[in-house]
Amino acid sequence: MALPDPQPGLVISYSYLWHEEHRQGRIEGVKNRPCAIVLAVVADDGGKTVFVAPVTHTAPRDKDAAVEIPPATKGRLRLDGQRSWVVISEVNQFAWPGADLAAVPGNPGRFDYGFLPPGLYKKIAVLFAKRARAKKVAAVSRED
Repeated sequence: MALPDPQPGLVISYSYLWHEEHRQGRIEGVKNRPCAIVLAVVADDGGKTVFVAPVTHTAPRDKDAAVEIPPATKGRLRLDGQRSWVVISEVNQFAWPGADLAAVPGNPGRFDYGFLPPGLYKKIAVLFAKRARAKKVAAVSRED
């Protein structure tokens, strides 16, 4: 299967490097996890840079740092049945497709789970932009 076009709202399988792990000197993510593309930028040369936010089962301490994924959406994306959140307080940035894009578990030819519903993506995008303007988003560049 071909790589998907990196569009905002697409949930991909990716080896996410948490900001805290990066601060500790790690250069690789510990595991592959679903991540939502929150922003995709196309350069003049056609290259694409994406910003991905991790999906986690850990409830946020700061309720404004993450958005919960509704159970129906998790089911449609074929994610597990546990509660999950898209963390909007940090992102990884990389040139598409990057070395850390991974196949979806159980589906070796596929790299994405599908799209978040437009309303949920809009909520995530608005809250992410608000945090970014307030300089409350930690970004880890995975360009190296």
